Amino acid sequence: MRVITWNVARRSSRLAEQAAALAGREPDVVALQEVTDATLPLWRAVLERIGLPHVRASLDSADPCRAPASRRRTGVLLGSSAALRDPSATLPVPWVETAVASLVDAGIGPVEIHCLHVPNAANGWVKASTLQAVRAGLQLAPTMARVVCGDLNTPRRELESGEVVSFARDSRGRLRRERGPEWDEAELGVVPGLRDLGYQDAYRSLHGYGSREPSWTWQRISGHGGGWRLDHLFSSAELRPAACIYHHAWRDAGLSDHSALEADIVRME
Repeated sequence: MRVITWNVARRSSRLAEQAAALAGREPDVVALQEVTDATLPLWRAVLERIGLPHVRASLDSADPCRAPASRRRTGVLLGSSAALRDPSATLPVPWVETAVASLVDAGIGPVEIHCLHVPNAANGWVKASTLQAVRAGLQLAPTMARVVCGDLNTPRRELESGEVVSFARDSRGRLRRERGPEWDEAELGVVPGLRDLGYQDAYRSLHGYGSREPSWTWQRISGHGGGWRLDHLFSSAELRPAACIYHHAWRDAGLSDHSALEADIVRME
């Protein structure tokens, strides 16, 4: 089962090119973040055209009046070649538009897929609360084949040793007073902490920590910049990733400010 997760950055002007890039990889399931009220009907149409006619979107059930109201409100969606059914578990995130889940059988038996977009730190403590809800929800979820993917907005740094540093810390590794240990634990409880619940990081399990692989990058006027690996896919113990790559060329071509992450998932024998 080929899954592609991608933050499409609300870019309606590049939506046709984004869809063409996805179609070229022939995914069974796509998990998209930063879909808007305006782009959702367009995504439904183009996904059907490229063989992914089954769609579930968080904006269909989100409250448009939830506080804080924002003209930049975005949601997430799942598009699939096979029918999408109700999941066995949903994650109790504070903002319902940031998560969607479905059960799908795309050739390897039933797999529950969760697509997430964790709010970034500019939104305050809802980021930590969302990550806490993700871990807590997965702890309580019934055991089954499951994929958890999306823009998780963490971590700040991954060292070659495998040590992970959260955004609760500053650039020197010092814990920020306004965030503290609770925020630190919330981030680390998901990346890399989902491994404690039996999930494996698809990219790191195959490629190790030798390469930083930033999926979101920025650049200063001076030419110096940086980036972080914010986009992830985790699979439960019933599954394993057979292949996993980032499509950095899509980001570099301006289709989004994020790289898409593609994983081929197989069932454990």
